[in-house]
Amino acid sequence: MKETCVVCMHRCRLEPGQFGRCGARKNVNGMLVCENYGRVTALALDPIEKKPLSMYYPGSLILSVGSFGCNLACPFCQNYDISMKNADQAETVFLSPEKLAAKASELRKRGNIGVAYTYNEPLTGYEYVRDTAKIVRQYGMKNVLVTNGEFSEAVQDAVLPYTDAMNIDLKGIREEYYKKLGGDLGTVQKFIKKAADHCHVELTVLIVPGENDSREEIKEMAAWIASVNPEIPLHVSRFYPRWKMTDRNATEIGQVYTLAETARAYLKHVFTGNC
Repeated sequence: MKETCVVCMHRCRLEPGQFGRCGARKNVNGMLVCENYGRVTALALDPIEKKPLSMYYPGSLILSVGSFGCNLACPFCQNYDISMKNADQAETVFLSPEKLAAKASELRKRGNIGVAYTYNEPLTGYEYVRDTAKIVRQYGMKNVLVTNGEFSEAVQDAVLPYTDAMNIDLKGIREEYYKKLGGDLGTVQKFIKKAADHCHVELTVLIVPGENDSREEIKEMAAWIASVNPEIPLHVSRFYPRWKMTDRNATEIGQVYTLAETARAYLKHVFTGNC
């Protein structure tokens, strides 16, 4: 029989054997199963600035882990080769929460401060994030989440107690743009507000030519962020042609700087990226 997944706003109604839009959750004999639990596609010791986080332990390194699956469908996705695959398509190795946390601890001698859940959309498999993050905390280390924020309050409640910092993608500030990407603006706004009350939060907006690159839009976005907390850092990032969006050039560097300066009228900490 069909089952309804309540992990994100899509509320996928899944027949037995069917994957959700995210490619990570599946109806298996009437039970909704997290198919990407512990199935790792990428593992690297990254600078924390790469997440990007500019105001959380700057200069440190963090063990970054990714799986497969995403509940959005951004045509410019940089990691589409893992984010747009499901369990039947992705090449993975299994890494238990215990082994990942132990690996993070071993890497302390190289400057590692914890684990970052990133590369694909990690909250499609929030159970793995939650279980690993608990153990990472027991080691006295940090948990960082890089997410699109398009998830239910129940998912947020499951991971927030163990999360020390987040970078959340705020794709734009117009509902019609979010719909083009398969998302919902209201969901991410609620997510940001709640996260900002519980841990260190930084936001990233990718400036896509012809989509979300007007000064009016960045003003509207910056004003909304300031209404939550003007101390929240915003990363204004440059688009490069990728995956299904190769019909336009990379964002002009000058445009990125102009929009960042516009945002600074509202926010105290604005950074530029990919320039």
